[in-house]
Amino acid sequence: MTELSVLDLIPVREGGSVAEALADATELARAAERVGCKRFWVAEHHAMDGIAGGATSVVLAHIGNATSRIRIGSGGIMLPNHTPFQIAEQFGTLDALFPGRIDLGLGRAPGAGPELQRALRKNLHQAAEYFPQDVAELRALLTGDLDLPITASPGLGAKPEMWMLGSSLFGAQLAAKLGLPYAFAAHFAPDHLDAALELYRRDFEPSDALDRPHVMVAMNVFAAPSEAEARLLASSQQQSFVRLRSGNPGKLPPPIEDYTSTLPAPARAMLDHIGQAAAIGTADMVASQVSDFIKRTGADEIMLCGATYDPAARIRSLEITMQALTGALTS
Repeated sequence: MTELSVLDLIPVREGGSVAEALADATELARAAERVGCKRFWVAEHHAMDGIAGGATSVVLAHIGNATSRIRIGSGGIMLPNHTPFQIAEQFGTLDALFPGRIDLGLGRAPGAGPELQRALRKNLHQAAEYFPQDVAELRALLTGDLDLPITASPGLGAKPEMWMLGSSLFGAQLAAKLGLPYAFAAHFAPDHLDAALELYRRDFEPSDALDRPHVMVAMNVFAAPSEAEARLLASSQQQSFVRLRSGNPGKLPPPIEDYTSTLPAPARAMLDHIGQAAAIGTADMVASQVSDFIKRTGADEIMLCGATYDPAARIRSLEITMQALTGALTS
């Protein structure tokens, strides 16, 4: 059976606060654990009013204390923003607090303008060029498989499950070379999905961590009692996508009925393109769409994404989705 997990960007709603967003994320994590999801991941973003997960390790510590069984992790840590030593300490600490529950998903994209580079005191584009070496160093700091001049404590001997994240062929190549599980961000960048998964599986080299390829694919899923309600729920995130691609990001807006019909053709085309990795509708519709996506990708796991303006609606969507898919994927 394909396993199911949740990615949360910790969206801050229009009219809402960071404190409310963090509280909503905690309730979503509890719900994900309750309905049987395998993982709950938090994504690292910086200097964005509408996303509250910048201090990813701190958020994960809080989520870990609020749950008891579900795996928790980063989806992902953007390693060029940090040093391998810092991340080894942070995730070594998380592993000590929540042994057997920590995932360390790593991404390369700096995603930063000059203002953030100055704030972080790093040349992020240059740091991204050293990403493969930094991943190898980070793994060595945790495993001790290379002779390094310094020891991370906490860190050395910790056993977070390391993942490679990506939306291009680069991440697939590196995941295959290092023998790591691979998560593809199809929920916002589906262009290279099929080629990346083919390359990863073809070139995979077994490692101490993994003996065969293991693929997770992220997709946006909005489920509700009616198709109209599901499409209404999805409109908040669709607005956010359009605003982001237009260079005007902000907090998560309230839903708008029949939103896509109000858009110019290029914006509709962009949403339709992203929609190839989406499922929106009733329980039966979502089960069918997700099942078709699994057949296309052969994914071992699906990461469920999709922010809603009403946090309770996202929990309800997750409950509907999990109930529908549990039956569909085991039949």
